[in-house]
Amino acid sequence: MTKLISMLLFVVFVLPLTAQEESSISHDIIATYSIVAWDSLTGDLGVAVQSKFLGVGAVVPYAKSGVGAIATQAFANTEYGPQALEMLERGMSAQQVVDSFIKYDTSASSRQLGVVDAHGGSAAYTGTSCLSYAGHVVGKGYSAQGNILASETVVKAIARTFEITPGDLADRMLAALDAGEAAGGDKRGRQSAALLVVREKGGYAGYNDRFIDIRVDDDSLPLVALRRIYMKWQETFLLDARLRAVDEFNRRKRFDAAREEMQRIVSSFNEQLRNRPDDPELLNNIAWALATHDLDRERAMELAKRAVKLAPDKPNFLDTMAECHFRLGHYDEAIAIEAELVTKDPTNDNYWKQLQKFKEGKQRSGR
Repeated sequence: MTKLISMLLFVVFVLPLTAQEESSISHDIIATYSIVAWDSLTGDLGVAVQSKFLGVGAVVPYAKSGVGAIATQAFANTEYGPQALEMLERGMSAQQVVDSFIKYDTSASSRQLGVVDAHGGSAAYTGTSCLSYAGHVVGKGYSAQGNILASETVVKAIARTFEITPGDLADRMLAALDAGEAAGGDKRGRQSAALLVVREKGGYAGYNDRFIDIRVDDDSLPLVALRRIYMKWQETFLLDARLRAVDEFNRRKRFDAAREEMQRIVSSFNEQLRNRPDDPELLNNIAWALATHDLDRERAMELAKRAVKLAPDKPNFLDTMAECHFRLGHYDEAIAIEAELVTKDPTNDNYWKQLQKFKEGKQRSGR
């Protein structure tokens, strides 16, 4: 009996797959479309991806600041990610990395990958056994690729949209994915998406390079959900990350990059204000950022006053307005506001320190 069972199992595994059977195992294939890209001004590197696959962000994207980015998909080999980054770090080009994988991987015909290096070199490969439609488009500083797509127009739409979209690398890649979805996307549907952008010291508090690392693992509209998370990330972390980048760019005498980052900070503020002009929390946060980083003191005061008008009972909004007065040299106004805050909450160390700072500033100014 044991021998008979073994023979039956052998027959089952060696029979060729029919088209229906091939379709039934497609859940093991990373059927997806993605873009790997490089920002020529800031040096950011990233991967954006969507798929009818659970948790695609855990499998497809890999990137390292100053090195490169890679998307590995179709019958994905996740070893490609760290290996590609190691090869790029040793000085190999994107094309050499792709050529190496194709040469030594016995399952190369089932793989698909896109690679971009830290100099804007890009390369891609689509194996002949990838399920159709499968293909890629390579351009300067990016590669768009996909398999089990509605048609060739998906990767074309991704590539062309990326090229014509201005602004941040993340915004350009998300726009590219949206275009791919509008062109038909993964012909089986959609389930997950991810966005990874790396920048030196771009992560939380500057401790790592994960400038943006967000994902949607299981959703009926993953790109919509990914954009919602991205907007929340922008509100929470983007300003600090950008200001650190400005300091770093200036330190390295990359003044064009520093100016561009400053312009993007202001553009981001303006967009947020257009979308939420009566949000006192947003007004207060932007006022504080503009004032404390000497971006636009007059504008900061205008926003701070509006925030206080909309929410007069918020003591931290009054603290922001006092800071704006201080930055403009209105020492008496700043001291009066902060003294009132200390009177109402004498145990608050921050208000006390602010009051002392304002008094010392007035003394130094001789006013």
